[in-house]
Amino acid sequence: MAGYKDMTREELLQLKTGLEAQYREAQGRGLKLDMSRGKPSAAQLDISMGMMDVLTSDSDLKCEQGVDCRNYGILDGIVEAKRLLSDMMEVPIDNIIIYGNSSLNVMYDTVARSMTHGVMGSTPWCKLDKVKFLCPVPGYDRHFAITEYFGIEMINVPMTENGPDMDMVEKLVAEDEAVKGIWCVPKYSNPQGYSYSDETVLRFANLKPAAKDFRIYWDNAYGIHHLYDENQAELVEILAACEKAGNPDMVYKFSSTSKISFPGSGVAAIAASEANLVDIRKQMTIQTIGHDKVNQLRHARFFKDINGMREHMRKHADIMRPKFEAVINILEEELGGLGIGSWTKPMGGYFISFDAMEGCAKAIVAKCKDAGVVMTKAGATFPYGLDPKDSNIRIAPSFPTLEEMTEAAKLFALCVKLVSVEKLLETKEA
Repeated sequence: MAGYKDMTREELLQLKTGLEAQYREAQGRGLKLDMSRGKPSAAQLDISMGMMDVLTSDSDLKCEQGVDCRNYGILDGIVEAKRLLSDMMEVPIDNIIIYGNSSLNVMYDTVARSMTHGVMGSTPWCKLDKVKFLCPVPGYDRHFAITEYFGIEMINVPMTENGPDMDMVEKLVAEDEAVKGIWCVPKYSNPQGYSYSDETVLRFANLKPAAKDFRIYWDNAYGIHHLYDENQAELVEILAACEKAGNPDMVYKFSSTSKISFPGSGVAAIAASEANLVDIRKQMTIQTIGHDKVNQLRHARFFKDINGMREHMRKHADIMRPKFEAVINILEEELGGLGIGSWTKPMGGYFISFDAMEGCAKAIVAKCKDAGVVMTKAGATFPYGLDPKDSNIRIAPSFPTLEEMTEAAKLFALCVKLVSVEKLLETKEA
């Protein structure tokens, strides 16, 4: 089929009639599918159920340090959990603090602490006239929600296949002391599934920020979330790169087991320089006596080591991979060559990014919803929910079954066609 943009008005009208009939038929199927967030499916949760049997009432609940995990003590995490997550995050064990169940919570705490008490002795952000954050777009909506909540001005930075536009990042960071941070999902980024190139990581490490309290918020959410055994993304390790570049304190690295074990019941961590960790512990000693050591012990004993964790992730990949491939195959079959959309083909992570024709994303998402498929809100991948082109849509294949995902992808492609035809008809004279 020829590209839609090359069709005459009469051809588009004829096409629209056929698409509308297909859409009405789809509406009549009574679909109720939710692919709005990157939630693991029940099948993925099932592979971690063995963790529920690792500890029993007969278990020795003392950690390697000899502390009873049922009791108070050990502010920043038992050594078994530190070892497991430091290997997962590719950092030395001394550079990590174990938190509770959510890396998002750690990121929120980190911004909140900077607002109220500053960063390593700097002026608290709440006392400054202006605080700004750089936001690679499209990006992770929950990152943007944190900075918006604290009234921090967000600046869009375009993403490329190699990471953020580093010319723009370097310029803004070097020229504006109000720029205090940048959000990053460096491996299998949300939503595009891109991984930062070696050059990008090294340019991050060698930034020359005007603000001494500038920090890179390096959210390594998908560090071991590969879909394939081959062509796995490998990144230059950012903490080591920053230290080598003479910027040891410039990065906070976040991660968790939320999409490895149980979302909401995993283990989260932050990795940073010793100076940063000293600053963080000052808050922690007031905030908590320590996080859930029983859960830390459960994770350590279930996975045993990083190799056990990697094997576990292969099981996740076996469940996820067919869904990703189904979506991409359907997009290629239904939309390939039509000139009305483009999409990424990730090798890992949790999302596929789709770019519709300009001005079409909200209408496509609305049509999907009206036919029973709930997707991520159009615009969510941009700060303030404002996609300037109204074109980006995040596809989350993980939660539905393969059969449901296949049906949802076909409906999505149909909605893309219908909305695109309607948009093109607006531009052609009657």
